[in-house]
Amino acid sequence: MIRDYGERSRASIKASEQLIVTSLSNMADWNRGHDSVDDMLDAENKRLAENLATKVSRLKSLAYDIDREADDQNDYLDNMDSNFLSATGLLSGSVKRFSTMVRSSRDNRRILCYVSMGLVVVFFVLYYLISRIQR
Repeated sequence: MIRDYGERSRASIKASEQLIVTSLSNMADWNRGHDSVDDMLDAENKRLAENLATKVSRLKSLAYDIDREADDQNDYLDNMDSNFLSATGLLSGSVKRFSTMVRSSRDNRRILCYVSMGLVVVFFVLYYLISRIQR
C-alpha cells in the first residue's frame, strides 16, 4: 500500500510536471501567436498611416492649388475693374463730346444724324456676324 501510494504520488507528480510543461508550451505558443498578431497589427497600422499621410499631402496640395487659383481670379477681377473704369472714362468723354456736338449748329446736327445711323447699322452688322459665327 505504501508502495502504491508512493507510485501514485510519483505518477501524480509526473502528471503535474507534464501538465506544467504542456501549459508552459501552450503559453509559449500563445505568446508567439500574440507577437505575430501584434506584428500584423503594427504592419496594418503603418500601412494605414502611410495611406493617411498620402491623402493628407494630396489634400494639402489641393488646398494650395485652390488658394493660388483664388488669388489669380482676384487679380483678374481687379484688372477687369480697372479696365471697366478706364472704359467708363472713355465713354463719358465721348458722351460729353457728343452732347457738345448736339448743342452746336444745324450743320453739325446733320452730321450727327449720319453718324448715329452709321453706328446703328454697324451695330446690327456686327450682331449678325457674331450670331452667325456662334452657330
